[in-house]
Amino acid sequence: MNPIIDYGEVVIFAVLAGASILALAVILERIVIFRKSAGRDAAEFIEGLSLKLRLHDLESAAACTHDGMESVYRRFAGFALAHYAAGHDGLQDLMEGKIVQEKIRLEERLSILNTLGNNAPFIGLLGTVLGVIKAFYGLGTLGSAGAEVVMRSISSALVATAAGLAVAIPVVMANNYFSRNVKIILENLHIISREFMASYSHTSLRRKKEAQHAIGR
Repeated sequence: MNPIIDYGEVVIFAVLAGASILALAVILERIVIFRKSAGRDAAEFIEGLSLKLRLHDLESAAACTHDGMESVYRRFAGFALAHYAAGHDGLQDLMEGKIVQEKIRLEERLSILNTLGNNAPFIGLLGTVLGVIKAFYGLGTLGSAGAEVVMRSISSALVATAAGLAVAIPVVMANNYFSRNVKIILENLHIISREFMASYSHTSLRRKKEAQHAIGR
């Protein structure tokens, strides 16, 4: 029985080590993606673009999307402007679809962090249970003479739980941080979307009035 438990403990620690490496890789990759997506001048860009849309200055708005580093906001604005200029009646639906597409891109691999954060403590607990089983098995074999050895085994078994928590806590914190950033970015995209729709509605109404005026002549 002991060889099987020993092997199980080794596997548990190997799994936790692999989980920590995987989590670190995902966190670093997401940090790079989020820095590129949000950009440093996000608030300034959104404010400037909104002002240009309210003035119905599409040329300046288009130039605004090309100035500065590429970001999810510039990408989204460029997409919306292309369909705005084409007079697409389904502009709102197209922008909602684009927001969903960006959401999928931003949330990519976050499920890995969520899974690791939720399950790492249980993996560690499993290692502790195996260690306790080994300790009690030793107690039954050695009797009272092996109490010191058993206590050391239980102490070592608790390391697995500590390792599981050590993996889970930073992973959960990172996952919450990224999830919060996703929510902020999507809310900003909805703000930009509403600015586009307000400007588009005003332009469409003006065109209709001009057309009716021309027919009236």
